[in-house]
Amino acid sequence: MTQTTLFDLNGKVAFVSGASRGIGEAIAKLLAQQGAHVIVSSRKLDGCQAVAEAINAAGGKATAIACHIGELEQIQSVFAQIREQFGRLDILVNNAATNPQFCHILDTDVSAFQKTVDVNIRGYFFMSVEAGKLMREHGGGSIINVASINGVTPGHFQGIYSVTKAAVINMTKAFAKECAPLGIRCNALLPGLTDTKFASALVKNDTIREQALQHIPLHRVADPSEMAGAVLYLASDASSYTTGVSLNVDGGYLA
Repeated sequence: MTQTTLFDLNGKVAFVSGASRGIGEAIAKLLAQQGAHVIVSSRKLDGCQAVAEAINAAGGKATAIACHIGELEQIQSVFAQIREQFGRLDILVNNAATNPQFCHILDTDVSAFQKTVDVNIRGYFFMSVEAGKLMREHGGGSIINVASINGVTPGHFQGIYSVTKAAVINMTKAFAKECAPLGIRCNALLPGLTDTKFASALVKNDTIREQALQHIPLHRVADPSEMAGAVLYLASDASSYTTGVSLNVDGGYLA
């Protein structure tokens, strides 16, 4: 019996933002394992280079490119570089995000509000616009937005972050509808509580973690690698008839 090629990404170029650690790193490594040339990106180049070097050392193909998606000029610059260096983009994973404030919603700082909106909404939106333009030239592609279960049920003391993730879920549907005729699919991943530096305020706090686990049927925190398989499905031909979907990977939390 021959193995399926549904998850084969050979010949594909993938861009993963926020890929220097955590969920983004796990996604980048798995897409590379399946044959994609992965552009590993985050704000700081050194972290990206470490992940890219690990992928290349394991026999994969990766290139490190720094990009702060909260800065529109950097988005334009990185896509000019992608166009020049690769000539195409088949997969975009919008994973970089920010959550600078953990506080009561009435205490939300204006600068924290603006930073969260600039990265989590504006950044995702214009990354998708630029990727979509490049994908349109080559007959299509797949955009995956890493949202959050907080976009469905707001997280405690995570007001503006939760609002931006709700926007990402709706943004995903908007791109899916308008870009489907171009062969571009757009889907969202909704991670639950995952053991990352980003979520350390929740995971490392014993009281908060135990309270959260009471609402998770699988009763454990996820490993970042457990998010990567869902992204591989959404990036590959295995999901060729899937667009506009928000895929919960949350241990049953939203159930």
